[in-house]
Amino acid sequence: MTETNRIEFKRELTRDLDIEREVVAFLNYHEGGVVYIGIDNDGTAIGVKDIDGDMLKIKDRIRMGISPSPMGLFDVTTERIDDVPVIKIFVATGSEKPYYKTKYGLSERGCFLRVGTASEPMPVNMIEDLYAHRVRNSLRNIRSPRKNLTFRQLHIYYESKGLALNEHFLENLDLLTDGGELNYVAYLLADENSMSIKVAKYAGTDRDILVANNEFGFCSLLKATDQVLDKLKVENNVSSVITYKRRIDTPLWDERAMHEIVINAIVHNDYYTNEVPPKFEIFSDHIEITSAGRLPVGMTQDDFFGGISSPRNKELMRVFRDVDLVESLGSGMRRIQKVYSRGIYVFLPNFIRVSIPFYSQNRNDNDNEDALVVSVTEDFGSVNGSANLSEPTKRQLDIIAIISDYAKKDGSVNGSVKSGATTKEIISKLNVSERTIYRELAVLKQMGLIRRVGSDKTGHWEVIKANEK
Repeated sequence: MTETNRIEFKRELTRDLDIEREVVAFLNYHEGGVVYIGIDNDGTAIGVKDIDGDMLKIKDRIRMGISPSPMGLFDVTTERIDDVPVIKIFVATGSEKPYYKTKYGLSERGCFLRVGTASEPMPVNMIEDLYAHRVRNSLRNIRSPRKNLTFRQLHIYYESKGLALNEHFLENLDLLTDGGELNYVAYLLADENSMSIKVAKYAGTDRDILVANNEFGFCSLLKATDQVLDKLKVENNVSSVITYKRRIDTPLWDERAMHEIVINAIVHNDYYTNEVPPKFEIFSDHIEITSAGRLPVGMTQDDFFGGISSPRNKELMRVFRDVDLVESLGSGMRRIQKVYSRGIYVFLPNFIRVSIPFYSQNRNDNDNEDALVVSVTEDFGSVNGSANLSEPTKRQLDIIAIISDYAKKDGSVNGSVKSGATTKEIISKLNVSERTIYRELAVLKQMGLIRRVGSDKTGHWEVIKANEK
């Protein structure tokens, strides 16, 4: 690894290390960038001793030491390089340039810009020019159309992740304008609003025959997003081809890529300029997702597909990340392109549309293995016991396999033999959010494929065998 215009190395986190300067420079840079802690200047990974402690310090220093608020524009994670742990600070380009070190304000001592492999002071004339053109029509600075807003749903989402919102949550989540009034972000996240997301379904390949038109909304955007994701999961019908060795399941679309596309459409939608929410339309051979807005000024399509992140609504992005609806900043496009080509995107003058063709139900077993869900050997009969039951998805089958593997290990829990896996063990094996695992476990339990043994705190999951039904 070498330092570039988008990559900066730091050997260790110390008081003398001006981490705020590096982050400010990337916030002001049109491509953003990454700061690694635990890598020497020559690119040698030396590691970080106190990973958790340093990560907390970094988050606090960035949050408290930079203005305007960078929340929703950076992500602090860990990574292993050359088998040693390092800290990775991903920084997206900001929409409220110039960003600056709060201590020094809008001055050459406070404003920096990435130039080559260095973070250089920003000239005064550039500071003044950027400030004069700063985007003031962000959702944070637009007053809510309603004054009496409640946020019970927002509290529930945070509490489900073990995060308690204190009495200052409106300020902490940037839900107030500079004048202290509730802003449009607060309106979108409130228990009641007039925002509704439509999921329409048509009988053919065009809009001639509408067979269903569902509306999800008039509530917190978090809840509406979950409702849309659940609806699309129901619509993602799976066709099966049975061979003498296994059954091949082919869904209409890739669930994980779809999750990223849905979140992008909702979080990055231009709610201010067009005043319309994203729209989801299901046809007989494809699904279209249309969101309002265009690429940010200065961002090319190559930048977009290259994973350069420039959140339009950073306040929404921050909240969606807090509650695990977004996994990590800047990673969504990479996941989508593992399954689909760039051709699914259409860039219109004021909208961005994603058109996803359904997987062919007669495809060859070897075509696009990443997009094909192949599951279940002849052992499936001992798990399900009936071909007439609703069949589990690949992820659900992975969970069943994990539970079965732990049962074979004959592990011990609280002095007794364990015949399954705990929820934490399942989460640790699969690279998905806790929310997703809990939802899948609930579905498998309802299908009668697994059962819970013991309490929520100390119990585990077991597979229900065919002869027990």
